[in-house]
Amino acid sequence: MKLTKLYRAAAGLLALATVSACESALDMAPDGYVSIPQIFQDNEQTGAWLNTCYEYIPEMGIKFHYWSRGLVVWSDEAWDSDEGAGLMSGLLYKGQASADNHPIVNLSANFGNGDYWNRYWAAIRKCAVFLSYIDGANVTSQSDKMRWKAEAHVLRAYYYSELLRWYGTGLPIVREAYALDTDFGKVVKPSFYESVQFVIEDCNAALAISQLPWRITTAAEAGRMTKAVAEAIRARMILYAASPLYNDGQDHWDEAYRITKEAVTNLKKNGYALYDKVNYPEFKEATAFLPNDGAALYNEYFTSTMEYTADPADRETIYQNKADQGAVFQMDGIGINGDKSGTNPSQELVDCYETVDGEPVLDLANPYEDEMHLTPNYNPENRTYDPQNPYENRDPRFYASIYYNGSKRHCYWKVTEDPKCIENYPAEPGTRTRIIATYPEEPFTGLMGAGQGSQRTRTGYYERKFLHPYAAPTYPGSAGANFKMFRLGEAILNFAEAAAEAGHEDEAIAAVNEIRSRVGMPGLDAGLSGDELMLRIRNERRVELAMEGFRYYDVRRWSLPSGDLSETDRYLTAARVTRNGDGTYSYARQLVGERMCYQNKFLWLPIPLNEANLMTTLTGVNWQNPGW
Repeated sequence: MKLTKLYRAAAGLLALATVSACESALDMAPDGYVSIPQIFQDNEQTGAWLNTCYEYIPEMGIKFHYWSRGLVVWSDEAWDSDEGAGLMSGLLYKGQASADNHPIVNLSANFGNGDYWNRYWAAIRKCAVFLSYIDGANVTSQSDKMRWKAEAHVLRAYYYSELLRWYGTGLPIVREAYALDTDFGKVVKPSFYESVQFVIEDCNAALAISQLPWRITTAAEAGRMTKAVAEAIRARMILYAASPLYNDGQDHWDEAYRITKEAVTNLKKNGYALYDKVNYPEFKEATAFLPNDGAALYNEYFTSTMEYTADPADRETIYQNKADQGAVFQMDGIGINGDKSGTNPSQELVDCYETVDGEPVLDLANPYEDEMHLTPNYNPENRTYDPQNPYENRDPRFYASIYYNGSKRHCYWKVTEDPKCIENYPAEPGTRTRIIATYPEEPFTGLMGAGQGSQRTRTGYYERKFLHPYAAPTYPGSAGANFKMFRLGEAILNFAEAAAEAGHEDEAIAAVNEIRSRVGMPGLDAGLSGDELMLRIRNERRVELAMEGFRYYDVRRWSLPSGDLSETDRYLTAARVTRNGDGTYSYARQLVGERMCYQNKFLWLPIPLNEANLMTTLTGVNWQNPGW
């Protein structure tokens, strides 16, 4: 079954408490003549209904409103160079968000991003309808019937997991679609943990169906759900359920350890493995402008799209979105053609990359001596890092992820660069590379900075992680790769965290070292334990998963319900680079700006105001998140 719109099913549940308003429409198919029970008596129409359940999966990555990386620039990983345009980031930075008008959901409705409450409940209802009818459906092949059923379970688990990550509250459990005469006054608000258990129940149901494959091996089935996705979802969500923000004071780490370990074991047993070899010619040459094979390998993984074959070069990606990310080099990288640089990595993100000897640059327990992050608290055990030569001898993932002052880049970049922010050295004779220097020459004054346009970096850094080595309008095939929504690397780090929290520290260290070894970083010391080990695991997540959208959720789930994001998200800093008369550079730090989206209420998205009010009226329970 291809994921095509063979037959558009009826509109689904727009919100739990407003289902009655649209229930009558669900008695009829889109043409108004065929009832839903009749749809499931036809093989093609049954498959088509399942297709519509896929339509709500967001593309994420750079495909938020006006080509933004969304989650990344709403966390402490990066500053959005387009924050002055009155769009999502600018409004959030100013704290201009309400339950009735929140920029994340109201301004980001591109490619399935945004309007999450309505979209995902519609998807969940469609999945519930499908699961209610599929056992009695007239499907030609029993194998198809069972596989479709399993896919619907995984899809419902996915949509629930996304609602839980965004809204962070217990969600009504919908095993069967609500009917017109449902008494909504009896709808129960479960705990977050109970909602996660329902997600795991769906995943387990899918995993028990033999007809659901572990991997998609043909392009005709691209985007379909697999057992690997089910494992990835349950491993991700049990980690959330055990985390301080959501655990209601209960200890779920033993369960998280068991589930995440099962997930990683089963994924590896069924052919998933970390990406560990440079495969493509462009990247074999890439060591000319990346310092080592580890950096080239890591950059290749994120700028290559997984192929749907039985033996793909990329065996790490579990699920990728359905289309490439487009011209990231001109909208979210280096601002080619006068567009925008978009995601500008923060000095805070740069600080988290260790030196090659495996020592953190800063004291992870207390990285800054002031609340504005202008005075770093250096790790006294690190004797390699030089603040005046800050980009030497760093983790290979740093070079693969960030353009910095002095980075090498390929000469395919045909672009006129603004002298206020970057110096464009000519290509060295006989080479195919140029050197770039990124530095703000004028002091920043407020959010926008003096004379700064959206093409110019706010932080002294540009994003590299998702840019093909030859990224340019003139180079074919250099568009951003399909965004990787689930990958084995995340699952391994989920296990590492759960194992450490549950007291299995040796296993946690081994899992982290598996991630580090593929880029040539030394392993963590076997003697690490307790809080020191947890700090290293959290920092490893920050490095390995940088700019993939995880940090936004991680800093929240690690907070207490009474906490806020003042230590991580309130202030962001930039590299202050001064070019000296002799051609050398001096380095300092400067404030990019203060962001007001750090208060307690920003730990969650608000449930849409009308929905929350109606649900409270119907059930007598307050469904709205704190502060909204």
